[in-house]
Amino acid sequence: MITFLILIIAIILFFLEILPLPVTAMLVPISLSLTGILEPQDAFSYFGDRWVIVFLGMFIISGAMFKTGFANRIGDLTVKIAGNNGFMLLFLVMLVLGVMSAFLSNTGATAVFVPVVVAVCLRSGINSKKMLMPMAFASSLGGTLTVIGTPPNGIVNSVLNESAKYSELGFFEFSKVGIFIFIIGILYMVFFGYKLLPKESTDEKEAFEDFSQNLRTEKMWFALLIFIFVIISMATGIIDLQVAAMLGAMLTIITGCLTMNEAFNSVNWTTIFLFAGMLSMSQAIEDSGAADLIANQIVNVSVSPYIVLGILFITTALLTNFMSNTATAAIFAPIAINIAESMSVSPYPFMMAIAISASCCFLTPIATPPNTIVLGPAGYRFKDYFIAGWPLQVITFIVAMIIIPIFFPF
Repeated sequence: MITFLILIIAIILFFLEILPLPVTAMLVPISLSLTGILEPQDAFSYFGDRWVIVFLGMFIISGAMFKTGFANRIGDLTVKIAGNNGFMLLFLVMLVLGVMSAFLSNTGATAVFVPVVVAVCLRSGINSKKMLMPMAFASSLGGTLTVIGTPPNGIVNSVLNESAKYSELGFFEFSKVGIFIFIIGILYMVFFGYKLLPKESTDEKEAFEDFSQNLRTEKMWFALLIFIFVIISMATGIIDLQVAAMLGAMLTIITGCLTMNEAFNSVNWTTIFLFAGMLSMSQAIEDSGAADLIANQIVNVSVSPYIVLGILFITTALLTNFMSNTATAAIFAPIAINIAESMSVSPYPFMMAIAISASCCFLTPIATPPNTIVLGPAGYRFKDYFIAGWPLQVITFIVAMIIIPIFFPF
């Protein structure tokens, strides 16, 4: 009951954002320690979790890709190929940004594309409101393609790793489901979804931040080679994930792609603190028996693992639209394992549902950082996200319910 109380208070604070998200996340291990749910050394041990290290390293590598101008080069090339064709521009931007987000920070990738796309829209007379929200959605969809695409994927693997019974999901295993959602999501937005976006253009032609200033372009190929080396190492398993990520991060500094200050500034510390803080809640939910209690309640009202799969997907997706997807995944991942064990089925379809649904959140501007980034430049309203996003939310649910059991049978 104490664990539930701490969890409920944390969810309320995440939703209302009375406190900064990292502060709320850190209050979780503090509360669990003070109440004796976890030993302090266990509650704070997750700052050394392998996935915290992986994302820390990849944030720095992403920073090098942006600082050396390689990400900007991709953005400029994309809009050059599309020209003034709005349909082609929308398709290419979503495709390229989605692929970039599978390997780089989707927040950084979106931030790089915003000024480039807005400039093209203003120059060619294309309504930027038809471009920026699909762009944000594509970055979330792209995160479902790899294990490093988005923090929830790392959360799921971390929770699986906590149990001696289960092995982690491979680097590209998420793409077995993610590729279908990614392709169908892009096709929906390109052919139908953009029609639901506001028709009126914003009159504000503000000066957007120039992300191309002070770039270290002479170091671009160093950054690219380091990035390729890290991805190949991770995908093949030649070097352990966290070792590859941190080695790559250090090489970006050694080769001069980033300074030490730039490396620190490239890390999304909110994500790191959320990740480490909420993993302690995952452990508390497991150790206190809360996961068993919730799992038993769901099992008691469910006669089929397919129904449980749907419940987990919908609940995770709805919560993620109003609070951190990292926190949501950390809460539900241990519950999913307990449910699977109670039903004597594989936990992998449930874990995949949580990972996918935590990334596929399109109903609010606060659901993901990319959603928030495009809010101001395009002049969107809160309801614009819901109007354009709810069909995509339903589509991802239907696709996931069909595809997940095929590749990850119960």
